[in-house]
Amino acid sequence: MSAQTLRASAGSSFGRAQVHAVAGCYFVASFAALGLPPYLTEILPELGDRHARWAGVLYVVPTVFGALGAPLWGRLADRYGRKRLLLRAQLGLAVSFLLAGWADSLTAFTLALILQGILGGTFAASNGYLGAALAGPALSRALTLMQGSARAALVVAPIVVGSLSGWLSPHRQYALLAVLPLTAALLLAALPEPAAPAPGRTAPATEDGPPPAVSLRTLYALEFAFVFSTVISFPYLISLVEDRLPGTSPTLSGVLFALPHLCYLVSALAVHSAFRERPRAGIALGFACIALGLAGHALTHSLYGLVAARLVLGAGLTLGLVCLSVLAADCAGGRPPGGMFGSLEFFSKAGAVVAGLAAAAGSARFGPLAPVLTGGAVAAVTVVVSLLPAPHARPLRSRRCPR
Repeated sequence: MSAQTLRASAGSSFGRAQVHAVAGCYFVASFAALGLPPYLTEILPELGDRHARWAGVLYVVPTVFGALGAPLWGRLADRYGRKRLLLRAQLGLAVSFLLAGWADSLTAFTLALILQGILGGTFAASNGYLGAALAGPALSRALTLMQGSARAALVVAPIVVGSLSGWLSPHRQYALLAVLPLTAALLLAALPEPAAPAPGRTAPATEDGPPPAVSLRTLYALEFAFVFSTVISFPYLISLVEDRLPGTSPTLSGVLFALPHLCYLVSALAVHSAFRERPRAGIALGFACIALGLAGHALTHSLYGLVAARLVLGAGLTLGLVCLSVLAADCAGGRPPGGMFGSLEFFSKAGAVVAGLAAAAGSARFGPLAPVLTGGAVAAVTVVVSLLPAPHARPLRSRRCPR
């Protein structure tokens, strides 16, 4: 059987089960990456930083180095194979988690987090893998499912880590949880190397095809603005809740933090069906909900008002993530997916890093209201910009992935 026949067979066999396997492996591998950073204030005193002064810096270290490495790993995936680079990302996480769990000094722990950022990148690698086998609505639905995996891990992982901390310190849990990305790599090894979608399943972008809904630069700008306006409210939400509702229990604060992510898990697929043909309207509505939700955080002084504000923010989070997935799938047509999704991950992580820095600076100077007001202002401006008539986009020329 020829190599071309094997690739065609792999592409035709790539369906819902394979998509769910990739999303499930990302969920499993994300536990340590998303569940342990909230416990840095408990980890660092064991490593000599008695007052955990470096917690804020170390929180963003993997994100910074992940952003720097994502475009390079994406281009290498297009050249050497998406499955191979996805396996590399999972194994890279396993190695970095082991080193973090075994670190006996702040320097060694910091180096392990740097390696986590450089060697990881499982989200971009997974999206590039899916982008090589799917396109159009099938790809945007798969990307929506991937975001669901990220939201689920963000909600579940800190709870599991907290539950285990009575038996094993969060620091040593890094080494224990290294088995998860290793298991994910073993499961992914059974999946096929994705081939281009079969004719008839998708509409490839060509000179005669319709232009994408937004340009690639616009997609990157929307991704940055979306991540900035949502993430900026995360670090100091608990402080804001305590300021607005003194005496709130940690459990209730955790539920309030999780509400927007739970909204996504409940409604993402329904939103995808409703807005997959009009993603620009959905993204504008999403930013409007984000602006209103963050404004509600600043204005309310009651539990019911705060719940309502979190739910409105959840609606914006869901609309934004889903419609960005649709726009990304649209832009991916005719492009090497590894490079495109790697660059998209760079702008996403850059937005998170800038949001974290802005939240820290604003909160230190103006208090816990500053992050939500800043995020709301950015979201409101983005609504206005996204509603402006888009310049006519040039049809994409058919591109070949480098061999």
